[in-house]
Amino acid sequence: MRLLVTRPEPDATHTVQALRTRGHNVLVVPLLQTQTIDVAFSGPYAAVLMTSANAARALAPHPRAAELTRLPAFTVGARSAEAARAAGFGGVTSADGALADLVTLVASRFAGGSQPLLYLAGEDRAGDLAGDLGRRGVTVETAVIYRAVAAEHLPADLKQALSNARLDGALHYSRRSVSTLIELSRAAGVLDALLDLAHTCLSDEVAAPLRNAGARQISVAPRPDETALIGLL
Repeated sequence: MRLLVTRPEPDATHTVQALRTRGHNVLVVPLLQTQTIDVAFSGPYAAVLMTSANAARALAPHPRAAELTRLPAFTVGARSAEAARAAGFGGVTSADGALADLVTLVASRFAGGSQPLLYLAGEDRAGDLAGDLGRRGVTVETAVIYRAVAAEHLPADLKQALSNARLDGALHYSRRSVSTLIELSRAAGVLDALLDLAHTCLSDEVAAPLRNAGARQISVAPRPDETALIGLL
């Protein structure tokens, strides 16, 4: 298949390698750029929570990174766990699922604890990890450590590929990137061509903007991880 991948680097490269190994042709057009945010923490904390690999990468240059990476880390899935280990965390536990799975895992370990947990978060995020855990008796401090900045115009190579029907499908990993893609495609006059593609989405949340826009072919991974997503192709 001729596939579009719009996720930011370095995750895009990982995805492209997996797709090309399976014989797919891939057009990589990142529509979001990740930026680190300078943030101060208080503490002490019992553990660190992350729902994105970007959070672990953003922590690396922080002056308290060495201190925090000595704490146990809990992540939503395998990719964020891998990034946490690469950032220096020694004890990493993955929920291997969605946000609700991370809530259940963390609540089982820390409900009623005396020290808060630190959630390293993005500026734009789905769900309310701190609120969900708070209702389960776990105190969480949220620190926004990165943001994803959206492109202002649809890149020329993507506009041309859509205009000339050179794509069969697209893989989608975040609601924000999907919403950006739809908005920029509409402004560029190629929205109908985009909606004609076969869209493969990490979750129902990611797929929602496509459904609202009228996409004709949408499939959703049975589990919110890349292996399950690519397995749908």
